[in-house]
Amino acid sequence: MDLQSLSIVLQAALSPNPDERKAAEQSLNQFQYTPQHLVRLLQIIVDNNCDMAVRQVASIHFKNFIAKNWSPLEPDEPQKISPEDKELVRVHILEFVAKVPPLLRVQLGECLKTIVHADYPEQWPRLLDWVKVNLLQDDSQVYASLFVLRILSRKYEFKSDEERVPVHHIVEETFPSLLNIFNKLVQIANPPVDVADFIKLICKIFWSSIYLEIPKQLFDPNVFNAWMVLFLNVLERSVPVDGQPVDPDLRKTWGWWKVKKWTVHILNRLFTSISKLSMYNLLQPRLEVILFEIVFPLMCFNDNDQKLWDEDPHEYVRKGYDIIEDLYSPRTASMDFVSELVRKRGENLPKFIQFIVEIFKRYDEAPAEHKPYRQKDGALLAIGALCDKLQQTEPYKSELERMLVQHVFPEFSSPVGHLRAKAAWVAGQYAHINFSDQNNFRKALQSVVSGMRDPELPVRVDSVFALRSFVEACKDLNEIRPILPQLLDEFFKLMNEVENEDLVFTLETIVDKFGEEMAPYALGLCQNLASAFWRCMNTAETEEDADDSGALAAVGCLRAISTILESVSRLPHLFVQVEPTLLPIMRRMLTTDGQEVFEEVLEIVSYMTFFSPTISLDMWSLWPLMMEALNDWAIDFFPNILVPLDNYISRGTAHFLACKEPDYQQSLWKMISYIMADTNMEDSDIEPAPKLIQVVFQNCKGQVDQWVEPYLRITVERLHRSEKSYLKCLLIQVIADALYYNAALTLSILQKFGIATEIFGLWLQMLQQVKKSGVRANFRREHDKKVCCLGLTSLLALPVDQLSVDALERVFKATLDLLVAYKDQVAEAAKEEDAEDDDDMDGFQSDDEDEDVDGSDKEMGFDGEDGEEADSVKLQKLAARAKSFRPHDSDDDDSDDDYSDDEDLQSPLDEVDPFIFFVDSVKVVQASDPSRFQSLMQTLDFHYQAIANGVAQHAEQRRAEIEREKLEKSAAAAAAAT
Repeated sequence: MDLQSLSIVLQAALSPNPDERKAAEQSLNQFQYTPQHLVRLLQIIVDNNCDMAVRQVASIHFKNFIAKNWSPLEPDEPQKISPEDKELVRVHILEFVAKVPPLLRVQLGECLKTIVHADYPEQWPRLLDWVKVNLLQDDSQVYASLFVLRILSRKYEFKSDEERVPVHHIVEETFPSLLNIFNKLVQIANPPVDVADFIKLICKIFWSSIYLEIPKQLFDPNVFNAWMVLFLNVLERSVPVDGQPVDPDLRKTWGWWKVKKWTVHILNRLFTSISKLSMYNLLQPRLEVILFEIVFPLMCFNDNDQKLWDEDPHEYVRKGYDIIEDLYSPRTASMDFVSELVRKRGENLPKFIQFIVEIFKRYDEAPAEHKPYRQKDGALLAIGALCDKLQQTEPYKSELERMLVQHVFPEFSSPVGHLRAKAAWVAGQYAHINFSDQNNFRKALQSVVSGMRDPELPVRVDSVFALRSFVEACKDLNEIRPILPQLLDEFFKLMNEVENEDLVFTLETIVDKFGEEMAPYALGLCQNLASAFWRCMNTAETEEDADDSGALAAVGCLRAISTILESVSRLPHLFVQVEPTLLPIMRRMLTTDGQEVFEEVLEIVSYMTFFSPTISLDMWSLWPLMMEALNDWAIDFFPNILVPLDNYISRGTAHFLACKEPDYQQSLWKMISYIMADTNMEDSDIEPAPKLIQVVFQNCKGQVDQWVEPYLRITVERLHRSEKSYLKCLLIQVIADALYYNAALTLSILQKFGIATEIFGLWLQMLQQVKKSGVRANFRREHDKKVCCLGLTSLLALPVDQLSVDALERVFKATLDLLVAYKDQVAEAAKEEDAEDDDDMDGFQSDDEDEDVDGSDKEMGFDGEDGEEADSVKLQKLAARAKSFRPHDSDDDDSDDDYSDDEDLQSPLDEVDPFIFFVDSVKVVQASDPSRFQSLMQTLDFHYQAIANGVAQHAEQRRAEIEREKLEKSAAAAAAAT
């Protein structure tokens, strides 16, 4: 297609007639891969005689084609643009970038970005030479060169050190010319706004080059000083009045103010290298000017702040607590600079504090109508920002309480709203200091609480945030307890006005601090948080340009609900009350609508299925939603979904087994079998699947015989493909649980598969493996060892036709070794728990330990446990909280970690003592086949006989302890009832 025909087609693409537009688009698509097509598009873009609308269509088509086709995504994907056309585009786009209007330059800039990222320096080595040459030409070519250099420098802005190597060459070749151009621009008298555009580009190039590290060329003192003088000149000089927009919002985008913004960014970035002596020495002569005349004024309340405070207080609050705003805020940059300066160069702290003290003094001495309110605001901001440093440094550390009383507390009643807000914020920063006069802490707390009722919204918000610090620091909750209902009331009034996750953090802190005392408010809290959650979600859905604060606040609401549920976990009736409020959230957010809050919703489902008296049919309706999500898109959340599924099976076993509409057993099988058979899934991705099979076998003993064979089949198949040792251990434990479920059935199935000998050989081999350090390589958790013990022990009572004498001996010895390891680990865990509970453990030793002598038989003859189980509620909390909420990172072969974090899990196996189970199983063998038992005993050497005797003694001790504990619990229950 020639140039004229292409222009006609592009013109047709603008036609109001849809048929003409469609035909034009088809024609463009048909000819887009023909030779010279890109070059012709570029010719039209730069043709001043061509209609601007056509040129714009050409530029958009040009940009989209290059973005899609310049660099293929896949290595083996064929190139759609010929090398000849690519070379022509690279040459001509540089010539034209300065000649086109800004509207078209933006499109060409995007194209340049794509080409530079793909081709420089390998396919475009002459690009930097072109930049260097044109930096020395007339203004239009200089601008084009700066424009291209900005794109080139951005390629390396966020790269690693290895990838940033080309930056050093770029800086070396271009920065001397840039400095020369910058110097000439700064010297222009009454410069037009075009000059600002040039300086802005230079600033952006400089920023990209120093963002991650300062190039070595700038370490030359003369070079660095020359750049700093120019940047300071730009900062200090007045902005031209001519052409400056009247509207403050438009003023932000005006060239000269953008130059100042980028200059502040650069200086702030440079100052974070401030510990380097050479750089600090260069800055020091002008440091007071920078600190007191440039940086501090940026920290003060200004006209724009006041305008936003008056006209849109909600936006004022949002901007004040938005981390994205912080990235571009001169005020935040100033605070960071001061903090870094006094942290790395402590000699500047007295100088800065004296400056702040002078402001406080002038403020106190001035009459009300002339008080420097805005400077006082900046001074308070500085004091709050330096909180950590001042708390660690004398003599300031000793003066903090007096400073608060004298200069902060009076502003709680200031006639100026922003000072009341700043007083609350500063008080919150210092809430954790040790007050010599507790009345001062009490006064600050009361003032913050009063601030929650302030007529100005930002004051109310800052007061709530400060309250969080005071609640955390409060040593006597009686300071807060009487006003708790009032606090919660004010809190939810504010939540109805503002969507902010920090508000919810305060509520979480209150709930966490007061625990079960929140029970009377639990239902109301959950209802208010649910309402706030729906508001946040509706805002996010209806406003396309809504910021992230609403979404973050929604997440915060759900986290706060979880905190409330945890705090009242010993009060099951409350879960029945809150279920109708939370059910709509769970139902909606367990679908694709809830992907952003899926983890938080699953935690709520976990609490509701664990702590409720029973799992209601309404709660059971969530099971299919989780299964659908897991099968469709939520595989990354499998560890989180495991928890409620475990709760459904273990706490609602009868319904799980009986219900056929839906068929929970079938849906579970379908999901687990699909995941475990998927060859594309990594071992770490499927870990929850075997855990769920274990849950079924442990909780449904004797009731799911039909599932033993299919579950064993997929377990063995995955075991043959598994690489990670932790997954192999889990799969072996499935077999162990199946043996404990029904040893004869399980063994017959394994023999039917023809793999019984192979499986048991692998199992015993894994039990014997140790690391270089000597610790056990597999089955390192208490729970793992116990499951293996119960599985192996279940084999002992099988008749000789199912378990030969030789196999019986191997299983018997392996079980004894495992019981010894299990007991040692339990005893060690008990010691660690005692050490945490008792600060002074010197000389602590049981009588049994005093009598301990070498030898496994003696070791097994004493009781290293205290016989006291943790309170059941504590176990419940641990189970719900720690039950695999985090994915397991298991195969750290260099770690000696015993992975004891799963000991919080609850299952029916908790009620089974492995020592008693072992001894009782041996007694069955002894009674049913005495000769076989006698033969087994005779094959054991002294070592194993001693262990067997020790196990028998320990089992009887455990039996007595368990009986004693039952009697004690019965007595306690009876006493409580009376």
